[in-house]
Amino acid sequence: MSDIEMNRLFWHSRRGMLELDVLLVPFLKEAYPSLSPEDQARYRKLLQCEDQDMFAWFMQRAVPEDPDLARIVKMILDRVQPK
Repeated sequence: MSDIEMNRLFWHSRRGMLELDVLLVPFLKEAYPSLSPEDQARYRKLLQCEDQDMFAWFMQRAVPEDPDLARIVKMILDRVQPK
């Protein structure tokens, strides 16, 4: 992936809401490069969602109806929650 693409994703991952930033930015830096192309596409799709929706999903107050979004949200949560 090009540096330009990674920088673009970095800025889209910075939401201005601390609760989202602390999940998305480390995930982008640490996990995104090793994701399958399909999961990378899911992450990019997630970035198009509204902050309020993402906040509800990551606080586990709701689950995305879209199975692709549900998968990437679970992947991000699984990285930060102890098993």
